[in-house]
This record gives sequence, structure tokens and C-alpha cells, in this order.
Amino acid sequence: MAKILHIETSGKNCSVAISENSKTLAHLRIEEERSHAAHLTQMIIDALASIGIEAKNLDAVSVSEGPGSYTGLRIGISAAKGICYGANIPLIAIPTLEIMLAHLKTEAEKKQMIPQDADLFVPMIDARRMEVYNCIFGTQKQVIRKVQAEIIDEKSFKSYLKTNTLVFFGDGSNKCQDVISHRNAIFVNEILPDAQYMTEIAEQKFAESQFVDLAYYEPFYLKAFQATVPKNPVLKNL
Repeated sequence: MAKILHIETSGKNCSVAISENSKTLAHLRIEEERSHAAHLTQMIIDALASIGIEAKNLDAVSVSEGPGSYTGLRIGISAAKGICYGANIPLIAIPTLEIMLAHLKTEAEKKQMIPQDADLFVPMIDARRMEVYNCIFGTQKQVIRKVQAEIIDEKSFKSYLKTNTLVFFGDGSNKCQDVISHRNAIFVNEILPDAQYMTEIAEQKFAESQFVDLAYYEPFYLKAFQATVPKNPVLKNL
């Protein structure tokens, strides 16, 4: 039975969890945008303390690998690597969109949020304006279409919607609801990546020794980082 620390920092929320044998022992989340750097380390300390263990008692760390916020991903990966190096334990990387799918599946079973005939699932992460990071999963969690950055318009997913019921979810789906107008399109709100939904995926990867290289592993950004130019002319000239 492995004790695994889970770290999720890909989006607006920052969350950590600790699990053992598919049971969540601790879970903390802060819903405060751009707060990851300020709170993540203390959240990890508090989560460990709440169940009376130290980092050296962990068997592995799992981290959300992206896509998502460039800064958020780097903060999460850096913290995860530091713990793994210090405790000499392996690192597990979990695609962010898979975490969102796990969240949807868990909530759907509890609340019967989606119809039984839904056969394609589309997690969406907001990537500014009308662009989203997304992929398409099937009913067995298999990848139907790989992760991509896509600008959404009225033609998006049209070929899939002709013969399938698609469930769209995530903060990126909120802004697409008025654009993707089809009777086979279902939108589910309040589904976000969260550390507590990483448990099952992480435990399977741990059992199969699916670890990443601590020295060379980098987050899955999908798109290159783009620095913004300050609007203040004084800052612009610095």
C-alpha cells in the first residue's frame, strides 16, 4: 500500500492530497488565483502534518503535468521534484485533462449529471480568448483525439456531434457554450483539476512503475511561453 502525495497547480486553484490504498487521507485546496507560489509549500506541510507523517514516509509524489498555466505548472513540478529528491522517491506525472475526466466521472456517478448514452467526453482548459486546450476521451477513458490547442467556433466538433453525444466540461467549456450549439452537446459546470482526483491514476502508475526521470522531466506546456509586454510605458522601457 503506497502513500502518495498529489500536487495539482495547473489552473486557478491550488490543491494537494495524500492517499493510501485508494483512500484520500488528506486534501487541501485554495481557490485563489495566482496564489500557488505563496501557499503550495505550506499546504504540503499541513497535509503531511494532518495525518502525522513526514515526506520521508511517502512512497511517491504525483503531479499534474499539464497543459495549463505555465507558471503554475513550473511551481508544482519544482515542489514535486524537490520532495522526490529529498526523500529519494519516484515522481509520477498525470495529464491534467485525465484528472478532469476523473473528476467528472466521480461527480457523475454521485449526482447522475450526464445521460447514459453520452459516449465522448471533452475536457477544456481556458487558454485565453476563444482558445482552449482540449482532447476527446471515449467511454473507457481511451483517447479518441489527442490534446491540442484549438480556437473554438461554430464548426468545432461538428463531425463528432453528428453521431455522438459529447460532454464538454472544465473552465474552457464555459465560454464555448454559446458557440457550440447542438442537441448532442452537453455542458457540465464546476469540473476542474483537483489533487483528490489524481489518486486512482497515480496508484495504477505506481503499481506499473510508470515514473518520470527526475533530472530531465519537464511539464507538458503544449504551447511555448509567451511573455506579455507591459502597458505602462515606464515599465516597458526598463
